[in-house]
Amino acid sequence: MASAASDGPILETEGLTKEFRGFVAVADVALKVRRGTIHGLIGPNGAGKTTCFNLLTKFLPPTRGSIRYDGRDITGMKPAEVARLGLVRSFQISAVFPHLTVLENVRVALQRARGASFDFWRSESLLKSFDARAMELLDDVGLTGYAKLTAGELPYGRKRALEIATTLALEPQMLLLDEPTAGMTHEDVDRVIALVKRVAAGRTVLLVEHNLKVVAGLCDTITVLTRGRVLAEGDYAAVSANPEVQAAYLGTDPGVSGGH
Repeated sequence: MASAASDGPILETEGLTKEFRGFVAVADVALKVRRGTIHGLIGPNGAGKTTCFNLLTKFLPPTRGSIRYDGRDITGMKPAEVARLGLVRSFQISAVFPHLTVLENVRVALQRARGASFDFWRSESLLKSFDARAMELLDDVGLTGYAKLTAGELPYGRKRALEIATTLALEPQMLLLDEPTAGMTHEDVDRVIALVKRVAAGRTVLLVEHNLKVVAGLCDTITVLTRGRVLAEGDYAAVSANPEVQAAYLGTDPGVSGGH
């Protein structure tokens, strides 16, 4: 995990609120994500995690409140604008082209990152100039041996790894992951948790999750939402022992999934 001795918050919200026709989905959320850490935003079904995530990544405008990223007010910005600042949401685009190879998928992402157009008829030699960096990214996510396979042939968990590789091609300063282990087998979950730890080196990660067990040992700080409000915050030991958190997870063992 990242060192707790970071330089303060890289992402900060104040009074963040979202209402839909009178229904308050997110209410007065104050969030501080410290630079260089892995921060989990978790909660049971209906807690407001996805809405909060969409507010942070600018896919929804807030009803009230403010969002600051790296010292800049981004409340009124669009998703593409904040992505250019280095705040990048994984899985916000369909990162996998199923009929292209794994290597070609990452190469396309690198073209985008470096401002090149998606001209698939460009010379093979020009396109191959991206290969070395593409292979480095595939190595980062454990997909080196899959480079020549078409993306459509990959198992589900490996596709998620490929999506993370294409996101890393954009060289994000902060990476936001929306339930990266959803729908996975236990083996794939363990692999993606290890992957998140690996790609967090040198950057900040905020991940939305519904399962406390997934973020155990992964996150430096965990913020628990319920009914759109912050219920608790702290490390895993603190939040998992919190009676209110346990009650929010349907009275079950907090290490057991509360559902999507």
